[in-house]
Amino acid sequence: MDARKILLVIFDGLGDRPLTELGHKTPLEATPKPNLDWFASNGVNGLVDPIAPGVAAGSDTSHLALFGYDPHEVYTGRGPFEAAGVGIDLQPGDIAFRGNFASVDEDMNLTDRRAGRIREGTDELAKAIDGIKLGRIKATVRAGTEHRVAVVLRGRGLSPRVTDTDPHEIGEAIEESKPLESAAKVTAKAVNAFTKQAYKILKSHPVNRARVAKGEPPANAIVLRGAGVFPDLVPITERFHLTAAGIAGVALIRGMFRTIGMDVIDVAGATGGLDTDMIAKADGALDALRSHDLVVLHVKAPDLCGHDGNASEKIRVIERMDAMMGHLKTMLSTDVVVALTADHSTPVALKDHSGDPVPLTIFGEGVRVDEVLNFDERSMAHGALGRLRGTDVMNVLLNASNRVEKYGA
Repeated sequence: MDARKILLVIFDGLGDRPLTELGHKTPLEATPKPNLDWFASNGVNGLVDPIAPGVAAGSDTSHLALFGYDPHEVYTGRGPFEAAGVGIDLQPGDIAFRGNFASVDEDMNLTDRRAGRIREGTDELAKAIDGIKLGRIKATVRAGTEHRVAVVLRGRGLSPRVTDTDPHEIGEAIEESKPLESAAKVTAKAVNAFTKQAYKILKSHPVNRARVAKGEPPANAIVLRGAGVFPDLVPITERFHLTAAGIAGVALIRGMFRTIGMDVIDVAGATGGLDTDMIAKADGALDALRSHDLVVLHVKAPDLCGHDGNASEKIRVIERMDAMMGHLKTMLSTDVVVALTADHSTPVALKDHSGDPVPLTIFGEGVRVDEVLNFDERSMAHGALGRLRGTDVMNVLLNASNRVEKYGA
């Protein structure tokens, strides 16, 4: 039988918990979504624990799992993916960090962890601190999506075994990086020196002077976390013997695509924010399916609403996602298997990732349609797929697309 193509749609942070203000429904349950429900009612459904039941997955580890890699075996930290996503080519010995442009007071206490979700001027800020010399170590800095930034340290004797500087709590001081082993002392010292030098440069930068004049929080500091080295991964194209491409507006996910050997498709209007053009991304995915066996379409918006604790905005995002799926529904060819899922739950009430499982729908010719009628967390609990782990998803998709390899004779 001919192999089919695969479209994997990942709605970042989509999973949620029932909310009192929504009549004890989740945002998915409370939103009219005829197209998402259509895929569920014409497909096979279940729930996914991205890592394992009850484990709150990061966006990096959960995506690795959904792409078929065991994070426990290959994960080296988030920093390398952020660096790859903004175009930094890592070399052996480099240590990469993910970071935020943040706002601090004169005592280096955090006043805004995302500098007001700064959207403009970050390239200029990054250029101002790019190339900072920290003794014999050099820092490479590139702006990412909105407040995000990637920092790579290059020099001799570096180790990723250092603690983060991000305190995660407003009012707390930027933390001092500490070595977790003796071989990481040089790295910790360089990180702390970078924090101080970056603040001295950024606090008086014209971009920040303009932001303060407008009453906006300045992006006058960098907080770092997720130190890592470039992971040693077998490309997804070799593992599964297919061509693959990905569409995302967020630097982290674009970096993950590059790292596992997928082609990154640029789509005008794919911002990685709430203003992203979902229809344009859908059209980009349809175009990519003409030349690739596997296409991943990533939508960041629901995660942003969860982190902001904004249920009404998450509902509006789901309505837009539903319109995107309605657009795709009318244009998909019959040789495409579609999977709809999330990388993790980001409950509005929690404002962070949780260990709650996420929905999974698989639609395509020959799929064993079950009795689920709605695309939401509780309905999926009754689906024929049951409850899977993230690393199972790619195997299920390969089987549904007639690409699975026999195990044994």
